[in-house]
Amino acid sequence: MNLNYFPVVRAGSEYISVILQEEFVANHKSAEKRNRQSQVRRLRNRTISTRMKNIIKDVDAAIATGSQEDAQAALKIAIPVIAKTASKGTIHKKNASRKVSRLTKRVNKMQLSA
Repeated sequence: MNLNYFPVVRAGSEYISVILQEEFVANHKSAEKRNRQSQVRRLRNRTISTRMKNIIKDVDAAIATGSQEDAQAALKIAIPVIAKTASKGTIHKKNASRKVSRLTKRVNKMQLSA
């Protein structure tokens, strides 16, 4: 495998160039290709997953401040991001559903206590 191989991975509106490193020594051409593909997919999944986690942290922060309007707005932004993460296959659809459910439950609980 050529270590000067620079794939471009699209993450949101940004383009990320990375140098792929060999994880193992491939014995076949198809194994080299599979290695390249898995590394590119790993980077793509990582960026999508990180974005989702940051959005969830924003909802948690809004809940911690106690602002109902901010929490509702953050939840409204978070739900499509979580759904998109599941549609890309980065997380399972039931995992996404559980995350949305728990966040919604926490925001609604905050509104009832106010």
